Amino acid sequence: MKKVRKAVIPAAGLGTRFLPATKAMAKEMLPIVDKPTIQFIVEEAIKSGIEDILIVTGKGKRPIEDHFDSNPELEINLREKGKNELLKLVEETTDINLHFIRQSHPRGLGHAVLQAKAFVGNEPFVVMLGDDLMEDSIPLTRQLIMDYEKTYASTIAVMKVPEEETSKYGIIAPERMIEKGLYNVLNFVEKPNPKDAPSNLAIIGRYLLTPQIFEILENQAPGAGGEIQLTDAIDNLNKVQRVFAREFCGTRYDVGDKFGFIKTSIQYGLVHPDVKENLHDYIIELAQELQKGKK
Repeated sequence: MKKVRKAVIPAAGLGTRFLPATKAMAKEMLPIVDKPTIQFIVEEAIKSGIEDILIVTGKGKRPIEDHFDSNPELEINLREKGKNELLKLVEETTDINLHFIRQSHPRGLGHAVLQAKAFVGNEPFVVMLGDDLMEDSIPLTRQLIMDYEKTYASTIAVMKVPEEETSKYGIIAPERMIEKGLYNVLNFVEKPNPKDAPSNLAIIGRYLLTPQIFEILENQAPGAGGEIQLTDAIDNLNKVQRVFAREFCGTRYDVGDKFGFIKTSIQYGLVHPDVKENLHDYIIELAQELQKGKK
């Protein structure tokens, strides 16, 4: 059995939901308090035992590369001024086995993953989407790797969502549960109408895939939105080899839209040592003001 040691992080999207901020800034660099969202994803990969990470970028994404590069001038300045805690934070983003490739034309998530074919080779790998920040005692990516070590099969992370929201996600049609939280899957459906959805188990942003997915992606016809959909390719993969689904029971933070981003920033801020007390007091004050306004 080949070890799962590589991760692919697609980061080529235009970030139109966050305009005008993303006109000149990579969406993945928008900070949750003081940490870019993509850094949370990279940290999860490292905690899960991933050794090499490929970030698929596009136009205007150079700041991602700069963020994970060393900055000798800044490091020297912090060291000379004795700002050791800040120096440690800066150095945490370097010395990571990061690789970058550019997706010249945004043709969908499946097409972005296909750009990783040469990087992955003939190995199982994980795909990690930057819109989903996952929190659990065992990182979700590590949970998928643990499943693979037992099944040697592709495994997709899923989570229950309200039935009326199934049209926003890829949805699985589960056949049966083979162990707690791990499903055999009949098929995968991309963004079904809620009345046609086979379940409310939605695909969230973590996938462990075997390299056979690349051959399927190379021949995959465009799907929803005229794009190469990864969900469609996984459904075709499931026809020739087993694909399982792991139900995630931790906390998912959706930073793919403005409201989700604001909620995540507040929740993270409430545990951040630098701002948690002031933020807690401010929220109480704000709630009191809102109550006064209702009277």
